[in-house]
Amino acid sequence: MSGSWAQAERAAVRRAGVKVGALTGLVITAVVALVGCIAYGVLVHRQDDRVWRELRYNAERGDPAAPPPCTWLFTLDDAPARGPAGFPLREDLEAVRASRSAVERTVERDGTSYAVRTQARDGGAVQAVADLRYQLADRRFLLAALAVGELVGLLAAVVTGVVVGRRAVAPLAEALAKQRRFITDASHELRTPVARAYTRVQVLSRRAVAAALPVEHLAGLDRLAGSIRRFGEIIDDLLLSARLTADPADADRGPVDLAEVAESAVAAEAERAAERQLTLTVDRPDGPLLVRGVDSALRRAVGELLANAVGHTPPGGRVALSMGRAGGVVALTVADTGDGFDPAWADRLFDRFHRGPGAGERRYGLGLALLREVVTSHGGTVEAVGHPGRGAEFTIRLPGVAQVPAPRGGKLASRAPGHRESRVRAP
Repeated sequence: MSGSWAQAERAAVRRAGVKVGALTGLVITAVVALVGCIAYGVLVHRQDDRVWRELRYNAERGDPAAPPPCTWLFTLDDAPARGPAGFPLREDLEAVRASRSAVERTVERDGTSYAVRTQARDGGAVQAVADLRYQLADRRFLLAALAVGELVGLLAAVVTGVVVGRRAVAPLAEALAKQRRFITDASHELRTPVARAYTRVQVLSRRAVAAALPVEHLAGLDRLAGSIRRFGEIIDDLLLSARLTADPADADRGPVDLAEVAESAVAAEAERAAERQLTLTVDRPDGPLLVRGVDSALRRAVGELLANAVGHTPPGGRVALSMGRAGGVVALTVADTGDGFDPAWADRLFDRFHRGPGAGERRYGLGLALLREVVTSHGGTVEAVGHPGRGAEFTIRLPGVAQVPAPRGGKLASRAPGHRESRVRAP
């Protein structure tokens, strides 16, 4: 999945509205079409029934010398010029005179249709022919009226569908907005007590060390401090997610040096990497790699990516961070020699609070889900590639910024191209 959670939420609301509108429009259109089909079917049935009933009566009792309007009566002795071209149908007259069985058919001639009944009468055979052009004209008129009605119904269905769809999903959108506001408010309210609790436990830890308390007590205080710190990270993640959701085009965005952000993230993870006996390397070009975005959000995203790699790489392993620019896109890749993951789970890794089978210890919080949300809200993409037991590789791609205006009165700085690598090794 390439969209963020916020984008997926908005897309779900839009899809719900479109679906409701489409279903409403489909129902209205289907009703109009059904009514039209029924009306047309009733008209055709009534016309056919009337035409054949009158045709049978005329064939049975009509006067060949004075037939009703639009009807002709023929015998084998009649000349063809007395009626429409091609009539009478002499083969039908001869067959009826021989078999004494009536024959009915519809014949297409001269751009119109004729109903024809041939039956035995007075020792011979008579053929009644009715011109159906007026009935056909009525049908064409009805079809045209139905087409206009269907078009009007379709337009009404579209308008009704849009209105109904918006009103139908309005409660859903409102519920999601309330949920985001609740998350934001709750996170703001929790930040202060969590910060105080973390400060308090740090003070207690220092006093415990000074008082030479037992090791198990010190370890318990360390675990408590770690839990409070992770709780604070969750709150920060929720606040950042709410901020990006509420304002994807954040007004505070500006040029951010992704290379400097990465260097800071590496420095923050250097101590933990050394404790885990990991080799942490950075390969970056000389000069800045500028992208446009929110500095704090990008620092959180890159820090999460690097922390994830360090946390999933066993002692003695290697974590490599590399950066570069190609075609106006800045790419940042973090590769590790950790336990990796099943390629089938690549997209699921970015789901909120996801835990894959056999994935080992995970960080608490939104983690990679927030990472993807940050990246996609900045117009970028994130890709995960890995195999079980063969490590993993995560790549962030963001639209680059060509240059940054220098301070007033200054000049734009330029750097020579090139790469440099720094390492943090286990002692």
